[in-house]
Amino acid sequence: MACVLLSNVGASITEVAKDALVAEYGQRNRIPGLQSYAFMASAAGAILGNLIGGYFLLKTQQPKLMFLAFSALLALQLAVTSATREESLGLAQSLNYSAAREPITEIFRKQYLDLMVAVREESIARPLIWIVVSILAVPALSGSIFCYQSQCLNLDPSVIGMSKVIGHMMLLSLTVLYDRFGKRVPMRKLISVVQITYAASLLLDLVLVKQLNLKLGIPNEWFALCFSGLAETIAIFKLLPFYVLFASLAPSGFEGSLISFLASALCLSSIFSGFLGVALANFLGITSGDYSNLHIGILIQFIAALLPLGWLSYVPMAQPASEKERKRSVSKRTRKNRRVGKVVVDSFYSYRRKRESDLMR
Repeated sequence: MACVLLSNVGASITEVAKDALVAEYGQRNRIPGLQSYAFMASAAGAILGNLIGGYFLLKTQQPKLMFLAFSALLALQLAVTSATREESLGLAQSLNYSAAREPITEIFRKQYLDLMVAVREESIARPLIWIVVSILAVPALSGSIFCYQSQCLNLDPSVIGMSKVIGHMMLLSLTVLYDRFGKRVPMRKLISVVQITYAASLLLDLVLVKQLNLKLGIPNEWFALCFSGLAETIAIFKLLPFYVLFASLAPSGFEGSLISFLASALCLSSIFSGFLGVALANFLGITSGDYSNLHIGILIQFIAALLPLGWLSYVPMAQPASEKERKRSVSKRTRKNRRVGKVVVDSFYSYRRKRESDLMR
């Protein structure tokens, strides 16, 4: 458990740093929606990683080789990251603080105060509250469901692993669709549809627990393979529009700080959701030998996932227009004003010529 905790801490630090870097780079280089491509790369990497891990386990039956390959990839990433100079990314250094003149504690204090000012803005605070509460309000029963699948249903580990691969393939497809079409949909409407779909996908675990899939002629292996990772996939995809939104709303020079704060808040809400799931499992008496009340926990999950729809007004109707769209809009208004002005001027001179000809007569 200590090793898993340590590895998760390291992964969380790199995840937060990655989100901040993507947001700052996208704003500096006028690339709106760069988070979509980051999500695509992350999903593609997860697909490849799960496939490689599954191959090592199935072919060698030695987890040590899988961990060795994982460590080698991390070492390669560390080497590439260490050899990359920050200046090569084209990110300008902040002019507000000077590390040579002020102590590091004073710099952190000023950055913290500036960040709090940005977070208190209503356009940022309201959607931030919604996405954090929508995560921590749903108790996570993924551990109990995993144990039920592996202990009661005796599903092969390869089936559970391949369900993760299919889930990330769905995430990759959803991200591509969002980047191509989803940005045109009003954000509040998109999030409401995603949240309802997420709540409905939680009921798929109830189908498996009640064995309703067998009545429909669908074996447990195929049902778990296709639908086991759907809820997790939608939960991850729900974050994408908010990353794009906050990257657009972040004050200049504070893109990285705001996205880091968002990622930290999301991590904290996920931790709270996990503790809430453990407490719910203990309250319902769900143990490794008794899953009789697991269906009640899933129903509570479903109801909790619908609760955030009650304060959906915290989500903005639409995302801020990108720089290119704003320029295009201004350009259209300018051309329209020029056309109107030209029509008015032409009409004025036409009217004056007509009046002069009438007077000469």
